[in-house]
Amino acid sequence: MHALIVVGHHDPQSLTHALAHQVAEGLAHVGHSSEIADLASEGFDPRFGLADHAVHRRQAAPPADVLKEQARIDSADALVLVYPIYWWSLPALLKGWVERVFSNGWAFDYEGGNTVKKLHGMKVHLVGVAGADAGTFERHGYGEAMRVQIEHGIFDYCGAEVLSSILLDDSEGLDPVGHLHHAYALGKDLFADCQAVA
Repeated sequence: MHALIVVGHHDPQSLTHALAHQVAEGLAHVGHSSEIADLASEGFDPRFGLADHAVHRRQAAPPADVLKEQARIDSADALVLVYPIYWWSLPALLKGWVERVFSNGWAFDYEGGNTVKKLHGMKVHLVGVAGADAGTFERHGYGEAMRVQIEHGIFDYCGAEVLSSILLDDSEGLDPVGHLHHAYALGKDLFADCQAVA
C-alpha cells in the first residue's frame, strides 16, 4: 500500500517535518511505501488565481501543477496531511493546496445547484500540530470547530473518509519525543485494517 504524506510547513527543520518523516518510517517498517509532498520546498503556489477560478467555472482545464498533485493523490491508497495549526486552522500553504487541487470536476461536480461527491474511497488521516494545550482547544470549542471545517467542510464535501484526526498539542512546551512516537505508530498502523481484510 502507498501513502501520500503532504507537509504544510515552510521550515524543513520543523517538528511538522519530523513528524511526517516518522509517519513514513512507520509505514516502511511494516512494508508499505510513501511519498512526502513537501509543498514549500517544491514551490507549490497556494494562491487561488484566475486560472483556478476558470477551472471552477469549467471554462478551462486545471493548470499543470494542479494536475500533478491530483495524479499523486490518485496513485495513493491514503492521504496524510501533517500541518501546524495557524490561527485555529490549516496554514495558508496547505489551505491553498486544498483550494486549488480539490477542484470542481475532480474532487466534486457542482453544476446547476447540485453537488456530486467524487472522492469516495479516498482515505484521509490528519495530523495537526498545535502550540496550545488540549484544554485551550476544548475550553474555546476550537477542536470541534476544526473538525467541522476540515473533516466535514473539506473531505466529507468531496466524499473522502477521514479515518483518523490527531491533535498533537503543546508542541512548543513539551519534549517532542512522545509526538514523534505517536507519528511513527500512526505510520505502522495506517493500513492495518486493509491488511486484516486482505
